[in-house]
Amino acid sequence: MRVITGEARGRRLVTLEGEDVRPTTDKVKEAVFSAIQFDIQGRTFLDLFAGSGQMGIEALSRGAVSATFVDASRKSVDIVRKNLNTVGFYDRARVVHADSVSFIDTIREPFDIAYLDPPFGSGLLQQSLPKLAEKMKKTGIIIVENSEKEDILQNYGEFVLDRQKHYGKIKVSMYRHRDFADT
Repeated sequence: MRVITGEARGRRLVTLEGEDVRPTTDKVKEAVFSAIQFDIQGRTFLDLFAGSGQMGIEALSRGAVSATFVDASRKSVDIVRKNLNTVGFYDRARVVHADSVSFIDTIREPFDIAYLDPPFGSGLLQQSLPKLAEKMKKTGIIIVENSEKEDILQNYGEFVLDRQKHYGKIKVSMYRHRDFADT
């Protein structure tokens, strides 16, 4: 796993090993960042269910002003910290060891971009999305990576499904505030 472009281009990141770990593939990561390439510069990024932190690190590498990494797993939080030290972005990062719903309840400042990639079929996506939509900036973007078998709604609060792509058994959905969506 590597950083694709920007300040930390080519730097290798570490990830946890095991059957419970499912890092976002480079193909999906490239597609996501291609779709939001003009929306990242100077924005705040939330990497919810951070895992290795690769999505938030990619955002920082591409010019995000800050990234918050949240994961309920202590091992994942340790990996995120290690990866942030590797790329030298610790000064623009906040790492939080917490479950997603509890963290969302504590958000005081809204985020510009949020990336959610929870364990498939866990129900965490359905719990987190409605609450997070209430905590996003009106100009924000919510990006969801989930199993194609897992149903998600067309809208969460004021955020509506703007586009969706399938990559094998994975789908990536982007939500924008209804005033800014292309649909």
